[in-house]
Amino acid sequence: MKKLDSSQIRAMYLEFFKEHGHTVEPSASLVPKDDPSLLWINSGVATMKKYFDGSVVPKNHRLTSSQKSIRTNDIENVGKTARHHTLFEMLGNFSVGDYFKEEAIKWAFELLTSPKWFGWDKDKLYMTVYPKDTDAKKFWQEAGVEPDHLVDMDDNFWDIGQGPSGPDTEIFYDRGEKYDNLAPDDPENYPGGENERYLEVWNIVFSQFNHKPDDTYEPLPRKNIDTGMGLERVTSIFEDAPTNFETDLFMPIIRKAEEFSNGKKYGVNKQDDVDFKIIADHARAITFAIGDGALPSNVGRGYVIRRLIRRAIVSAHRLGIKGNFLYKLVPVVGEIMKSYYPEVLEQKDYLAKVIHSEEKRFNETLSDGLQLLNELIDNLKESNKDTVDGKDAFKLYDTYGFPFEMTKEYLEDAGYSVDEDGFKSEMKKQKDRARNARGDDKSMGVQRDLLIEIKTPSKYVGYTQLEVKDAELLDIIVDEKLVDSVNDGVAEVIFDETPFYAEMGGQVADKGVIEDENGEVVAKVTDVQHAPNGQNLHTIDVVKPLQKGNKYYLKVDEQFHRLVENNHTATHLLDQSLRNVLGDHTQQAGSLVEPNYLRFDFTHFGSVTDEDLQKVEDLVNEQIFKAEPVTTVETDQETGKKMGAIALFDNKYGDKVRVVSAGDYSVEFCGGNHVKNTSSLGLFKIVSESGVGAGVRRIEAVTSKAAFEYLDHKEALLNKIAGQVKTSQIEEVPGKVAQLQDQIKKLQQKQEKLESKIASQQADSVFDDVKEVNGTKLITGVLNVSGMDQLRQLADTWRTKNLSDVLVLGTENSGKANLIVAVSDDKVKAGVKAGDIIKSIAKEINGGGGGRPNMAQAGGANPAGLPSAMKAAADWLENN
Repeated sequence: MKKLDSSQIRAMYLEFFKEHGHTVEPSASLVPKDDPSLLWINSGVATMKKYFDGSVVPKNHRLTSSQKSIRTNDIENVGKTARHHTLFEMLGNFSVGDYFKEEAIKWAFELLTSPKWFGWDKDKLYMTVYPKDTDAKKFWQEAGVEPDHLVDMDDNFWDIGQGPSGPDTEIFYDRGEKYDNLAPDDPENYPGGENERYLEVWNIVFSQFNHKPDDTYEPLPRKNIDTGMGLERVTSIFEDAPTNFETDLFMPIIRKAEEFSNGKKYGVNKQDDVDFKIIADHARAITFAIGDGALPSNVGRGYVIRRLIRRAIVSAHRLGIKGNFLYKLVPVVGEIMKSYYPEVLEQKDYLAKVIHSEEKRFNETLSDGLQLLNELIDNLKESNKDTVDGKDAFKLYDTYGFPFEMTKEYLEDAGYSVDEDGFKSEMKKQKDRARNARGDDKSMGVQRDLLIEIKTPSKYVGYTQLEVKDAELLDIIVDEKLVDSVNDGVAEVIFDETPFYAEMGGQVADKGVIEDENGEVVAKVTDVQHAPNGQNLHTIDVVKPLQKGNKYYLKVDEQFHRLVENNHTATHLLDQSLRNVLGDHTQQAGSLVEPNYLRFDFTHFGSVTDEDLQKVEDLVNEQIFKAEPVTTVETDQETGKKMGAIALFDNKYGDKVRVVSAGDYSVEFCGGNHVKNTSSLGLFKIVSESGVGAGVRRIEAVTSKAAFEYLDHKEALLNKIAGQVKTSQIEEVPGKVAQLQDQIKKLQQKQEKLESKIASQQADSVFDDVKEVNGTKLITGVLNVSGMDQLRQLADTWRTKNLSDVLVLGTENSGKANLIVAVSDDKVKAGVKAGDIIKSIAKEINGGGGGRPNMAQAGGANPAGLPSAMKAAADWLENN
């Protein structure tokens, strides 16, 4: 067999399909764009959905890619099996209504067996097919596969519910007898069975049916090919590696991790190997995920990253790795992947900074988790129980990052067990919550065939003009049917040329009217979107009849359009200013450009300080006041990049691109509308800055008239405050407010002293009333104090003076009840616990609480129950 490393395999795969007429699509960001059904890009086809569902028609219907992907449904298995990963690379070739089974099968066999390409022995290959798919069997045999190397599999039918579906064929490689882990007569010892010998390397899906809502199937108007080949698996075959981890994709990371461990080596101890694998896998995943804009947090993608980092650190602890180390693996990952992903090394300092920060934080969390685990063991001892509750085990897993296996092992060493079923129940609840949070969107839509068929040419002229006098009406669509005329209601229309901008890149669509030759309004344009073949598709409210073939006067709402232009140009200035102030790691993560405001999302680790926000705002306004010309050049991508243009938000650009420059300050690829001079913006004002997700911040801002109105409103508020604090000048307001705050502080201190004095006076009479209950000295009392803080102060006084064995105090505050119980150290040793008493008496105030053995507190909604709570405390002592 040839000796190919992972980089060579990837390059060879893409080159093969490029020679067969495919366009090589770059690996997209792991963070899905405009796809709420996915937490991560989890396959090559996930980035092709827009082509398969017909929302976009690709320039080339043959596509190929090597797509980085993340799957998190089996994190627990990573490191324990040969081929489970969180991050992996999926090689794929795709046909969007072009070639089908015969070509896909013929090319797959050629790539795998031709000496020019992979050069594998064809006798090592087995193919599973759907039993009813006689065409696939025939084409495999025509390609050169022997009939006894074809295996029928009933499961070989790809179906996700409503939408495209069809049979598939899977390719297996026979790794030989040395990988036999089953007896020869074992029912799973065959290609497609659960065994280590026959390794699945490629799946080819023949998407040929539409799964309808009534669970029937109809042929798709355009049949598609979707394939997936795992780079990690194929590399293990070329390198004859027992698992994916012994390949050049993982071993350099494992070797580096060995350097940090306490003399431990990979391949010596089974548990150590699991931990090394976890570290190698998770280091890759977090590096790429953070590089694509996701950051550690407690929700969504950020939660996944945080969990992976924690799991790797726990493994490191078992290997004897001390201190923070994970961030040092980033350059190793970058070196492995640099041939196809050079951006990892380019961002290595930023990636290391993020990971290092999270590591430091978790080392403290890890100690807290161990403390909680020890407390659980202590509780088991005290209660004479032998099993930790599943909810507590899940808390260790979910909050502190403890794998269930580690909790189980730790408890077993101490002679205890854990409720595994309870843990699984909590895990299922979490997965259900995550699934519901992603919504019910299907992973692929049904083809909208009519729009795909419409290929009439249409030209957008809105960059230079906002009116077109003789636009010919080419197509009218009503209820998914082409019609020759429409009299009323809502319709979709296409003209031979149009000044109406179709929504794209965050810029909203133009609005306006359509007039007939007499100047009468026949329709209102409410929305404009791109049709699959690129035309501007206008949604209109019909006022008077429209006829296909007639010519109409199209007029964009100029004021609406100009305000949108202002805000769009402002986003370019804002983007560059953020890079200048915060650093080049910031990337646009979305935007919305409306006429009355703009919204700009960007990646950044941590909040933006007020000082930095002011710097950003000042930089934007500086460019506005300099009155820089805004120019647009249409060129090719390569020339645009040489001009220094920045590609925003992972956009896909065509052969011809528009490069928009605001002086020499901002240069970006952009297909939107912009002002001619920055001075048109008038003024730029940031309204708010906030976090909207894991590692994503949002700025909302206004320009022009909206900025003036915003500042005018703020000035009116200041004038109102000036009147309220009795100053004649706005400039005097801060000093006056500071003076008032000082007065309030002094009054509060005076009030607190008075309340403490009153509380002490009340306490004196209460403390004198000591009862004896069942051999225990008890003081109880309902006081009129300000709240729990004063109850705690009185409890401290009681403890200092050693006035009784047990103290129970209560008070009403703002319609709520507060209770506190304190127990002397001697009584705690004798088995009387404040927490037990508070739980017993809190029900009298319709509340609950807890605390330490020597002090506990509770709150409730029924202050009228406070006297009953005092009596309940005495009853508890009487009976315990």
